[in-house]
Amino acid sequence: MIDRYESPIVQVVCSVLTPFIQLFALYVVMHGHYGPGGGFQGGVLLAVSIMLSRLYLGKEVSHRKFPPKLAVALAAIGMLVFVLAGLIPMVTGGMFLDYAYLPIPWVSGASLRYLGILIVEMGIALAVFGTLVLVFDKLVEER
Repeated sequence: MIDRYESPIVQVVCSVLTPFIQLFALYVVMHGHYGPGGGFQGGVLLAVSIMLSRLYLGKEVSHRKFPPKLAVALAAIGMLVFVLAGLIPMVTGGMFLDYAYLPIPWVSGASLRYLGILIVEMGIALAVFGTLVLVFDKLVEER
C-alpha cells in the first residue's frame, strides 16, 4: 500500500510539477507527427504524472482523483481508436492504416493523412497511458 508522503516540500513540488508534466505530454502527443515524439512517449509522460500523484498523495486521495477503473477504460478506448483507424480504411477500399481512405468528407489529400496520423497517435497515447497506470497500480497493490 502506498501511504501519503508527509514532506511539505515534496507535496508542493509534486503538485506544481504534475500539471506541467501533463501539459508537456499533450504537446508531445499533438506534435509527434511533426518530429520526435508521439503517442507512446506522450502516453508514458501522462502515466508518469499519475504515478507521481499516486506516490505523493497516497492511495486513497489519488484513487479518488483518478480511479483505477478509468485507467482500464482509457486503455480500452485507446486500443479501439487505433484498431478502428486501421480497419475503417480497409472497409472503404484501402489497406490497414491507409489514412487516405478514412471517410472524413470535409478533409482530403495530405490533410487527411495528417489527421489520420493524429488520430492514431492519440489512440496509442491513451492505450499506453491506461496500461502503464494499470500496471503500476497492480504492482503496488496489497496482496
